[in-house]
Amino acid sequence: MKHIQLNVEDFIATVIINRPGSLNAFNYETLCELGETADKIKTDNDIRVVIFTGAGEKAFSVGADLKERKTLSEQEVRRNVHKIGDVFQAIEKLPQPTIAAMNGHAFGGGMELALACDFRIAAKEAMMGLTETSLAIIPGAGGTQRLPRLIGESKAMELILTAKRMTAEEAYGYGVVTGLADRTMLMDKVMELAHAILANGPVAVRQAKYAIKTGMNTDVQTGLEIERKAYELTIPTEDRIEALRAFSEKRKPVYQGK
Repeated sequence: MKHIQLNVEDFIATVIINRPGSLNAFNYETLCELGETADKIKTDNDIRVVIFTGAGEKAFSVGADLKERKTLSEQEVRRNVHKIGDVFQAIEKLPQPTIAAMNGHAFGGGMELALACDFRIAAKEAMMGLTETSLAIIPGAGGTQRLPRLIGESKAMELILTAKRMTAEEAYGYGVVTGLADRTMLMDKVMELAHAILANGPVAVRQAKYAIKTGMNTDVQTGLEIERKAYELTIPTEDRIEALRAFSEKRKPVYQGK
């Protein structure tokens, strides 16, 4: 692929938006490649954690490619908006836990990609925000829905309506990002989280994510039913038996994802 790089090693997939000369902005071709990458990851049982990041040190992604946007017809703009929304929804629905390693600035669609991930760890030097209203548009790839669910309606309204550009520390204070690191240590911190997840049963991790994400969009009683069904899927697994055996033998379990 031209604009999206996928590296898989030791059960961890790293997806790199590889347009550093354009601050990793999303043109239509990049969105198509990112969607194809998400589809590939979704069905790969050898991938247990997914990391999204940007090439270079300046930007995670600054969102839509405005140079391309100026050349598009209204119909093509609608095409791009629908595409970015569909791709980010596919990323949000990945069965594997996802981490946004925010190595640099994240604005507009770049911030929305991070919001579609389960965790966001940012370099302290990064700036970020949903800045679309400053361009006379609104967040159109999930930002108006995911941010309020993450930090509450009033805070999200403030950030979106003012198009506020936050420092990484401000974003941490708002609860937008889940962790901070010096840029040189960012991937170390991301990998620390990834390996903490990898230490656990892969089927259980996927089912726990499914129960949380699905249950949060329902009432508590329905959520409890979702949780029970997700639990039941872990009962017949070899990994559950391995966990009990390892406990009795006082050793670390070796999980196979089965």
